Amino acid sequence: MSLQILILAVTAACCLGFGFVLQQNAAQRAPLSDFLSPRILLDLMKMPRWLGGIGLMVVGMALGAMALGQGEISLVEPLLATNLLFALMLSRRQTKQPLGRQGWTGLALLAGGVTAFIVAGQPTGGTATDNPLRHWLIIGLMIGVALLLTGYAKRSRLSSGPALLATAAGLLYGVQDALTRVTGQRFAEGGITEVLTGWQPYAVVALGLTGLVLVQSAFETASLRMSLPALTAAQPLAGIACGVGFLGDRLRTDAGALAWESAGLAGIVVGIILLGTHSAMPCGVTQPRRTAPALQTP
Repeated sequence: MSLQILILAVTAACCLGFGFVLQQNAAQRAPLSDFLSPRILLDLMKMPRWLGGIGLMVVGMALGAMALGQGEISLVEPLLATNLLFALMLSRRQTKQPLGRQGWTGLALLAGGVTAFIVAGQPTGGTATDNPLRHWLIIGLMIGVALLLTGYAKRSRLSSGPALLATAAGLLYGVQDALTRVTGQRFAEGGITEVLTGWQPYAVVALGLTGLVLVQSAFETASLRMSLPALTAAQPLAGIACGVGFLGDRLRTDAGALAWESAGLAGIVVGIILLGTHSAMPCGVTQPRRTAPALQTP
């Protein structure tokens, strides 16, 4: 792993983590009638804090795209998952809560899991598969699961809904990262003309906007403790699946390496859950919420 990829990915994670906290601070004041509606973006655009959070997220996504252009997605995605560390850092500054045993354990598991997965797996690039069926099967599976989770979230918007929406958004963002890498490869091969004649950049925009609506709907209905861990855990898993599935990423597959890779991924997920549910994370909505006006009957 080059130092440049490491710096790009960790800086991207920092921007994403800070951006998510600012977005949730603003989104919790959005009207509940905006739930799962593109209108939520129009309402949130009126809030300077949300715009600042979006600005940081855009910078983070751009830096992440640069990292993906230079390294394998199976390498970059675990590094991007450290955005939760930076989110906790900003939240802890707001809430004045100490890390405690849970915080330090989560930090150690997340950092150790990322290190174990990268060292054991030794991700390397390979030749992307030319089989379109394999591409669409993996992408369709991710999008299908995201749609299913969104459908369930509609029925339980204030209970498990936010976690389901965040998981769905994470799956879409993982696919978006994979297609971002493909777009970068097309640009390197044929310039902007090659990019614009493919479907991938348009899918990147569509997935990004859809994921943004899902994330903001999750942020407006619950605290970061419920939504951010699911988002942070789902994205690297989906990205790695796409990387190995059709982008040609290679991981070591001997028994010892697979054991450490599995342990590393488990450590990442458990660490994310411990950090995401830490008391330093904002506990959620504290102000009265606006809802859609009731219909008047004669």
